[in-house]
Amino acid sequence: MTRFVLDASVTLAWLIDRTVAPYAVHIRQLLLGGSRAVVPALWQMEVANGFVTAERRAMLTPSDTAQILQTFDVVLRNSIEIQHGVVSLRRLIAIARQSRLTAYDAAYLGLAKDQQLPIATLDRGLEEAATLVGVPLLP
Repeated sequence: MTRFVLDASVTLAWLIDRTVAPYAVHIRQLLLGGSRAVVPALWQMEVANGFVTAERRAMLTPSDTAQILQTFDVVLRNSIEIQHGVVSLRRLIAIARQSRLTAYDAAYLGLAKDQQLPIATLDRGLEEAATLVGVPLLP
């Protein structure tokens, strides 16, 4: 079983995007095949914000969102481990400064470093930062 840190960019790509990036499809298949994703608690807010934004842009309706989330609940329940622990603000700021990331992306990178896990992301800045600090990218 593969464990990895899952960035919201990948999750939103397979849930919302009309044309889903092949990498996002690959990650979804890993999860459906028994792999486990580890996410920081802010992942839930980022995913929720992606849906709200898509609705405001008329890409989705509230009923579309409800249907997608109903299907996604199975993946969430079986394959995604949400880390609810306290995150040090000083550490997030240090990682963000060092890697030139947002504090949000620093949370993913810090989690991957702490748990010694690869990271799955479609965010180029996060990819570059992970590579620079020795966090492997999930192929």
